[in-house]
Amino acid sequence: MQFFPSLNYQLLTSIILKVGLNRYIVGFFSNYLINRKTSYQWNGFSSSIFNINVGVGQGSALSPILSTLYLSPFLYILEEHLKILKILISIIPFVDNGLFISQDKSFDISNSCLFCSYNVMTNLLDKFSFVVKHSKTEVFHFSRPYGPFNTPSLDLLPLGSLILSLKNSWKYLGFIFNRKLTFHQHINFYSNSVLSLVKCMKLLGNSSHGITPLQKCLLYRCCILLIALYGFQLWFYHHAPLLYLLKALGKVQRRAAI
Repeated sequence: MQFFPSLNYQLLTSIILKVGLNRYIVGFFSNYLINRKTSYQWNGFSSSIFNINVGVGQGSALSPILSTLYLSPFLYILEEHLKILKILISIIPFVDNGLFISQDKSFDISNSCLFCSYNVMTNLLDKFSFVVKHSKTEVFHFSRPYGPFNTPSLDLLPLGSLILSLKNSWKYLGFIFNRKLTFHQHINFYSNSVLSLVKCMKLLGNSSHGITPLQKCLLYRCCILLIALYGFQLWFYHHAPLLYLLKALGKVQRRAAI
């Protein structure tokens, strides 16, 4: 869901007032949000004045605070609606997008829960003046058992969205998942990324010589290692059957030492 350009300012003002903030602060935000104007200047050129009476100013320091305040009652009401309807769905929101999690042994039941929760969410978003970008909606199923993985697509056409087909892998917040949660693609992707960076380290230096061993160590610890171990806490655990994949990361360390 993308809501920065579509906020109900009267509702936001009521929420800020309900939180218990001073009326002077509420008045400041009301003036800050409503009837805003701006102009653009470049060297000696100055544009005409434009109205920017939309959103909470995405990119500004106040945007995360105002967005969180506006989103909090929506999430509370959504969870209450799903609880009343007995739809077993977990919600994990991340500012301007969210994740719906359904756990069941039957993919049909899981799809049914996702369909119903999506219907409730879109109706509620409309009441909050949010804008839903259906083209950004994705669905992904996980399954531990081996064998054929034939699951039905999630048909959201009756709700104004799309028919969501399943993918073999899914990238979300920088993590690459596959259906079995083996994280092969994730480790291979980041190990190849850091191998390219290690090769570029050879280009660093001056006209006389390259970087010193101490500088190499500093670059490795500050840049290479952070990328190579991105999501390490997620995919590595005691007795994890992934130790052989660490050989790919071992190549990075050997290359960096050369």
